[in-house]
Amino acid sequence: MENYITVFVNGEPFNCQYSMSLEKLLLYLNFNINTILVEHNQEIINQNLFSSLSLKNYDNIEIITIVGGG
Repeated sequence: MENYITVFVNGEPFNCQYSMSLEKLLLYLNFNINTILVEHNQEIINQNLFSSLSLKNYDNIEIITIVGGG
């Protein structure tokens, strides 16, 4: 698996391509990037940076979904 890395998404290991951006990962996992907050290695990431942030082996990604209700 030399072309893959392991990242942790909400604590669960996930294998992805070594060149995958945060945005591609989120879209692959079917997240609506307009309704989530993302923490990358304990730092909240601005949505404008999702496409330019390249994932590295053993990165930690926490995804928080925003749910409306009343």
